[in-house]
Amino acid sequence: QIQLVQSGGGLVQAGGSLRLSCAASGRTVSPYTMGWIRQVLGKEREFVAAVSWTGATAYYEDSVKGRFTISRDSAKNTVYLQMNGLKPEDTAVYYCNGGGATGYWGQGTQVTVSS
Repeated sequence: QIQLVQSGGGLVQAGGSLRLSCAASGRTVSPYTMGWIRQVLGKEREFVAAVSWTGATAYYEDSVKGRFTISRDSAKNTVYLQMNGLKPEDTAVYYCNGGGATGYWGQGTQVTVSS
């Protein structure tokens, strides 16, 4: 079994930066594509970014391209989401995911961007 524990997030002004971390325990997440998904209260979850199991390929939702960077450190069994140039519309609860919808999920982290 894999447990994903998130850290980071919080309140930041528009234009600011935050870094989210997702540390895995129990088993290595190296074989899995890892991703970040966000959800605004009352709306469906939205894909943000994902990184391949090798770390060589990253995928981004169009609105975050050029502002967010996903990365993984296999030695630390951790995935990161560096968020720069934050906008109020980035406000959401962010979830770390490994292995897709039926895989493993972090506990969620609130990111609030004030205008």
